[in-house]
Amino acid sequence: MTTPLAEAASSNAALRALLHGLPGVDRVGADQRAAMLGTRSIKTTAKARAIDLAISMVDLTTLEGADTRGKVRAMCAKAVRPDPGDPSVPKVAAVCVYPDLVEQAVQALGRSGVRVASVATAFPSGRSSLGVKVEDTAFAVAAGAHEIDMVIDRGAFLSGDYRKVYEEIAAVKAACARDGEGEDAHLKVILETGELATYDNVRRASWLAMLAGADFIKTSTGKVSPAATLPVTLVMLEAVRDFRAGTGRMVGVKPAGGIRTTKDAIKYLVLVNETAGPDWLDPAWFRLGASSLVNDLLMQRQKMATGRYAGPDYFTLD
Repeated sequence: MTTPLAEAASSNAALRALLHGLPGVDRVGADQRAAMLGTRSIKTTAKARAIDLAISMVDLTTLEGADTRGKVRAMCAKAVRPDPGDPSVPKVAAVCVYPDLVEQAVQALGRSGVRVASVATAFPSGRSSLGVKVEDTAFAVAAGAHEIDMVIDRGAFLSGDYRKVYEEIAAVKAACARDGEGEDAHLKVILETGELATYDNVRRASWLAMLAGADFIKTSTGKVSPAATLPVTLVMLEAVRDFRAGTGRMVGVKPAGGIRTTKDAIKYLVLVNETAGPDWLDPAWFRLGASSLVNDLLMQRQKMATGRYAGPDYFTLD
């Protein structure tokens, strides 16, 4: 990390100077570029590869108050074998659940290679004390979570208290450590971009999260509208690209919420390739937060293989 970045967290004033010194986002330009990239057409073999890549990047997610152990087990089975009738379909990247269901997911997934992610830090509002947020995180990590999805304090960010947001992310990152007993959990920081109002704020929040130690930056909880959009994801991809150029550290990106169709998923893959570059076209660095997307990807995959669509009830409903 360069000296100016290393010193940025020394005070709220220093953070403000760095974040407000970032280049402003040309909103019209970002909207137009995202729209243009969204028109790219991918056919035949390239489309088939894109569909499999998108499946391998999905975080299958259930975050409802009515979630049960049985629902989690069923989702884990789908994560490992999205189409039980076709073993060539790749596994998804992860299953995302509430902390109290992490242990169930870990047991169900076993050694499949599918990771377990868990939301923490008073998801989705983030309105709780730092102590509760750290304890929430530590509970999920102790239960076996490989990844933690935390939400930032949007109130603190929007009021300019960047130091508070930074310290909370850093504290949660520390709680992701396993103290030498296996790989530390990766931290995905949710910006809730639908509440940040401007692209400039999205860029600042992205840099703030990365400075504090985020392994991934994520658009949304899926509980606020708008959730993921192509222009917002473009701004975040530019941020991770520029952050690596300035620090040498690579950070992942996860758009989440509202991504439902194969056409949507491919638009995001094109955006990644053309903005951050092909290094990010890997589940280790790019994820799609979605629940219903996988079924559409499977339908399109079967259409390409057989020439006909499966019925809407052919695949399991989530």
